[in-house]
Order: sequence, then C-alpha cells, then structure tokens
Amino acid sequence: MDFTPTQEQAAAQGLAARIFGDLATHERLAAAGGDSDPELWKALCAAGLLEAVEETGLLGLVLLAEEQGRTTAQVPFTASAVYGLLAVARHGTDEQRARLLPGLRDGTTVVTGAFPDTGRIRAEAGGPGGGGLLTGTVDWVPWLRDATHVLLPDQDAALWLVPLSPAAGRAPSGAVPGTSPSPETGAASEPAPPAVTVTPVELTAPWAAGRLVLDGAPGERLGAGGAAGAADAAGAAVRASVLAAARIAFAGLQAGVCAGSLARAVAHTTVREQFGRPLATRQAVQLRAADAYMDTEAIRVTAYEAAWRHDRSLPAQEHALTVAWWASEAGKRVVHAGQHLHGGMGADLDHPVHRHFLWGRQLDAYLGRGTELLAELGDLLAKGEPS
Repeated sequence: MDFTPTQEQAAAQGLAARIFGDLATHERLAAAGGDSDPELWKALCAAGLLEAVEETGLLGLVLLAEEQGRTTAQVPFTASAVYGLLAVARHGTDEQRARLLPGLRDGTTVVTGAFPDTGRIRAEAGGPGGGGLLTGTVDWVPWLRDATHVLLPDQDAALWLVPLSPAAGRAPSGAVPGTSPSPETGAASEPAPPAVTVTPVELTAPWAAGRLVLDGAPGERLGAGGAAGAADAAGAAVRASVLAAARIAFAGLQAGVCAGSLARAVAHTTVREQFGRPLATRQAVQLRAADAYMDTEAIRVTAYEAAWRHDRSLPAQEHALTVAWWASEAGKRVVHAGQHLHGGMGADLDHPVHRHFLWGRQLDAYLGRGTELLAELGDLLAKGEPS
C-alpha cells in the first residue's frame, strides 16, 4: 500500500486548502450562522474541485475533506461528492451518468444522503419512467436545505435518488408554491399535498440540515436493478458500497476537524503564559496534545487505507467500519482536548475552537457511533465475509 498522494491529488488538496483558508474565515462562518456559504460553494465549483474528485477517487476526496474539516467550512462539499459524484460515477447506469454527472461536476446539482436504518423508507412501483414512489420520514438529513436530490435506501436496501425540487418548496418559474395546475386550464387549483416536505432542523453543527418527509415521492433507482419493492442482492451491495464510502469520506472530514482543533490549541498554549511560562512547556499540556495528535493521525491513516482499498475495488467494508470507529471515538477525544487546552476560552461559544468541538461531536453521531460500529464490525467478522 502506498498512500502518497499523486501529483493530481496533491495539487487539488493544495488548491482546496487555499480556497478554504481564504474564504472559510471565522468572521464569515460567524456571519453565516447555521446556513451554508454560497460564495465559498461558487469558488470551489469554479476551481473545478468537484470535478477533480471524480478523477482522484475516494482517496482524493478524503484529502479535500480534510481541508474542509480543518476550517469547518459550511458547504455540502463532502456530502455531494460522496453521495452524488462518486456514487453515480461508480454505480449509476450509463444514462444516469450522462444525465447527472455534468451537474454534479459543476455544482448545480447537489446530492445529500439519508441513511437511516433500513426499512424506514418504503418504495413501491408506479413512479414515472418505471421508477418508484417512496414514502417515509427521516428525522434529520445533513445539508438537506442545500440539496437538489437526496440519496436514500428503501426497505430492501436498494438506493433511490429523489429530486427535491420543486416538490420541496422550490416552485418552478411562474408557479405558486403549494398549488397544482389544472389539467384543463393550466390555472392554479386547490393546494395539493406535497410529495416531498423539507423542514429546517438545527443540529449540533451548522450543517443546513432538514427533516425529510416523503409521501409517494417519485424517485429513480441508482444503477440497474429490480422493480421497487423487490429485494435483490445487487441493491444491497450498492448500498453497502456507498455507505462504506460515506463513512470513509466523513472520517476524512473528522481528521481535518481534529487537525484544526489541535492546531488552534498548539497556537494558544504557545503564547498563553502561566506563572511566567508558556502553557506549552507544561508536561501535562504536552501529554494531552501528544495524545490528541496520535488520535488524529490514527483517523487519518485508517481513512487513507480504507479509501485506497475502495478505489482499487478491494474489499473495504471492515476498513470502513474501522475508520468510522476511530473517527467517532478518537474524534471526540481530540475536540474535547482542544477545548480543554484553551481553558476558559474554550467554553466561549464565539471562540473558533468551539466550532471544531461542535463539528467533532456531530461527526461522532453521524453514520454510527462507536459501540454501534463495533457491533456491526463484530457481526461482519462472525459471518466470515471477506472485506
């Protein structure tokens, strides 16, 4: 295994670091509140970084996600890249790739993922173009308020891509939200129940999240597969692959969050003095920072290994669960240490390090907590399935 970034991956990471560093400043993040930064999103898309993910693979995305996490940049970059660009490129049909990838590359199409326990979304046949009709509720979905589509599993673990516009309140030009045109006159008739409802939800981290309610929403199955409501092994395999990729990508995001928190702690303890000496000269501070550094590196190296295997189509499910465990357990240790090393300042809600704390705790709860991941990994090992 060789995790050394290629020339293309290193160039993309350097460009991402520069853009995130220039635009995801503390002042801009504070002004954005719980919303995303549209100017930063435009800059990332104009620089071709989403398109670069398709060329550099999941390992390239992990490197870029690190830079997003380092600055806690409020854009759906990692989510749309893994749930949209990489998922469609790897598992979509030829027609889906030709239709969806151009918008995913330039950022006009934004995909997020809703991965609750299998069974909370029910798919039935009868959708337009041979697609399905989906019904169910997901309590919170990250970046849902920014998305044009959401990717989610049905009761049989098949993945469906559901468009959110105009059903989620984004009415087409000339239409009135909440009304449907009369088939005879084209005039607005009585309000029709929406097939897709998005309600804003505030999470621990400012991820522009929403509550998703589907009521017979039309969707298309990702990749070729059976009819809606018919279980098949291919659909479950696609779900497992996308979920593994998402866990790896968001672990890369957590590695960046931890690195950013630790960098702030090091800068603070170097200049902050106690009894005439910098805090960084105290052995207890050094040991706490060293433990945080080792935890951060453990997240990073396991993410690199899992992404490397995924890009080469090697079994990587165990590795995805391993890095997700590190991101959950070690990640929260690091952001707690970063806040602790700031002393009283770390408890200030307006201090930059507190944002890293919020992101670290949110990522701890996303796509499985530590004990849940260990149980899933144990089940996988007990079955003796190659991974």
